[in-house]
Amino acid sequence: MAEIRDEAALRRLYGQPAGRSVAKVLDRLDRHCLDFITLSPFVLIATADAQGATDVSPRGDLPGFVAARTHELLIPDRPGNNRLDSLTNILATGRVGLLFLIPGVDETLRVNGRAAIHDDAALTAPFAVGGKAPRTVLKVEVEEAYLHCAKAFMRSRLWSADAQVERSALPTMGEMLRDQIGAKTGTSGGEAESQEAMVERYRRVLY
Repeated sequence: MAEIRDEAALRRLYGQPAGRSVAKVLDRLDRHCLDFITLSPFVLIATADAQGATDVSPRGDLPGFVAARTHELLIPDRPGNNRLDSLTNILATGRVGLLFLIPGVDETLRVNGRAAIHDDAALTAPFAVGGKAPRTVLKVEVEEAYLHCAKAFMRSRLWSADAQVERSALPTMGEMLRDQIGAKTGTSGGEAESQEAMVERYRRVLY
């Protein structure tokens, strides 16, 4: 087995993209893209820092939580763990890649573009839930948008009910954190936080 080190070698294996896989790339959000985003409760945000170190972070809320126009997206930043990996990467490079998902739909929507972080009330206030506005809103200038085919989801059977994994197949989050980092976090009096306690704690700080 040889390591592939250049695009020419890669293309000898795969060939060139052609047909609609190339033609489908838009420089804007058309009505189908906008409808997709309206139905989507979940988006993955891919970023990289100035040195090229990469990160992918999930964002989720009720369907349509991302505000979308033809050339622009607004994504509220809900409370999290304050690592700020995505946001600091955006400060460094100003770029994002987005993947929108809709439960039960095997196709996805990919959007790439320039991104900036805003904290002005005119942008954050419309995203308030229960009187709590997000601290910031991510504004994305759309450069590329295209629908991605269903093959990965068909192979993985991600939405199939009989393919769902019982939560008990894994230790609880508290147990895994206890094993990974000991008593630093995820424990109470030496005991791992239960899954029920963790879920209840998360519910109190969703917004």
